[in-house]
Amino acid sequence: MSRSRLIGTLLGLAVVLAVAAAAVWAVSRAASTLFPVASTPAPSAPITLVEPTPEPTADDADQLRARAEEILSGMTLHEKVCQLFIVYPEAITGVSRVTAAGETTRKALDEYPVGGFLYDRKNMVSKEQLTDMLTTVQTYSEIPLILTCDEEGGRVNRLMSTVGTTWVGPMLDYKDQGTDVAFENARTIAADLVSCGFNTDLAPVADVWSNPENTVIGDRAYSDDFQQAAELVAAAVDGFHDGGVATAIKHFPGHGDTSADSHEGAVYVERTLEELRQEELVPFQAGIDAGTDMVMVGHLIVSDVDDQPAPFSYAIVTELLREEMGFDGVVITDGLQMKAMTDAYSSAEIALKAVKAGVDLLLCPEDLHSAVAALEGAVEDGTLPAERLDESVLRILTLKLERGLFD
Repeated sequence: MSRSRLIGTLLGLAVVLAVAAAAVWAVSRAASTLFPVASTPAPSAPITLVEPTPEPTADDADQLRARAEEILSGMTLHEKVCQLFIVYPEAITGVSRVTAAGETTRKALDEYPVGGFLYDRKNMVSKEQLTDMLTTVQTYSEIPLILTCDEEGGRVNRLMSTVGTTWVGPMLDYKDQGTDVAFENARTIAADLVSCGFNTDLAPVADVWSNPENTVIGDRAYSDDFQQAAELVAAAVDGFHDGGVATAIKHFPGHGDTSADSHEGAVYVERTLEELRQEELVPFQAGIDAGTDMVMVGHLIVSDVDDQPAPFSYAIVTELLREEMGFDGVVITDGLQMKAMTDAYSSAEIALKAVKAGVDLLLCPEDLHSAVAALEGAVEDGTLPAERLDESVLRILTLKLERGLFD
């Protein structure tokens, strides 16, 4: 073949290849338009599949506080004071046994718009009746109600032995079965509560059964060992939350080593504050760290700290619980109808002393009307700063917002 002919052949082949390459590129581009695919990263950048990240929003806590402050700004003094009380429904209706919510309850809430209701076994006939009552009563209150009861499991239950919810035994029975069981027990109890219309449980017990002679706590405790109790209480708080209810760990600063019952009279804790820090307070700190909504203060006199019951002690409620242990949620008293309270103090004295100490919620005073009047009068005459009242109402409103009660 001549040199000129060879060059011509090579040029022709080059043209054919160029046309083919162009065609391939065109087809590839058209396909990528119709069927787009992700580019392959360089070997040094491995592929990681992740969920889409939502657009950043303002801090949730700031939003909740702003909403709580907005609600607070529209409340009267009477409405603010009433928010500080959770009562038996009988306390405001005058009915001896409340098993339904009707006009009497609605009018009572108009007069005393309390923060919530505590229900007992006598209020429960059937699951259908209970659900209807709680659903209805919630519609009567402009500010959603905390609807609660004592549903711990074992001998302290309200629903299990009345309307037939899932039976869960005393917590001490499960102490060696681990945190998963503590979580599931709590979630089961919570789900049953929610199915009936409750939004809060006065549980779990954070007391440790360290004194075998103590019968008021006994098998209600999660353990007789402080560290084990701490792990189980934290898991239970998570379980209750997962099941949909707010929690109140109890009975701060620890009822498990006492020998008396606050239902019957004064109870003394014969331990130093340092001993409490090393032992009794450990499960409470674990519950706080797990995010408990409330801490219930027991009617306990810690002689090493104060000579008056813990709910009246600024050193215990504010300095120890809030400042040292870092709890910024709602502090609630144990039942104020107990003899440890009523044997020595009037409902008016109890309310004023507790709120001054830093308590937010007052549970079932013997005389709601005098307690409300005492707090209103104290704000009006300056004995109780209005700012102190607002602090508690804001915490209560924030809790209700956090738990979705306004939704």
